[in-house]
Amino acid sequence: MKKDVTYFETINEDHSLETFALAEQRAAEAGITKIILASTTGQTALKAMHYFAGKGITLVVIPHQYGFSSEDNRFPADIVQTLQESGHKVHFGTMLFHTEKLYGSGIPSIIADFLRCFSEGVKVCYEITLMAADAGLVKAGEAVIAIAGTGKNADTALLMRAATTRNIRKLCVDEILCKPYIRRD
Repeated sequence: MKKDVTYFETINEDHSLETFALAEQRAAEAGITKIILASTTGQTALKAMHYFAGKGITLVVIPHQYGFSSEDNRFPADIVQTLQESGHKVHFGTMLFHTEKLYGSGIPSIIADFLRCFSEGVKVCYEITLMAADAGLVKAGEAVIAIAGTGKNADTALLMRAATTRNIRKLCVDEILCKPYIRRD
């Protein structure tokens, strides 16, 4: 089997619409109806909601958990309401690769650092897919597309088979649709 991968040469510009287009095309080909999307402030979620409107896609939006970087969550309640009224899901769960204080173990940080070797977005795609499965918003083994990115942009999309954290070894990346081309000098 031969598949194309899109590599973005820059990480500072917004590649969200191109990432959404790649996800839309692959979702249609594979019969995928759920896209798991990372969104910190809700802006990427709104952009995705408008982009995928009427296309048979349900967004499962995963913002930062409450208290992650401040006492107030940066994802506004009115955007949660807008997404939910449009048939999408929003889940504020524990960010799995940021639990070292909870469990007293550095393993979550080691996993996160390893995945960041591919890109920040790859790390987040793993994390949000596990979170969505743990919340029952996607089924274990279900084919989904996870979208995340670097900074404020969606620049990474993976076709994945979801799994819960209890069965993390069953989490599988079937395809890389796009990611930044990272040069480390």
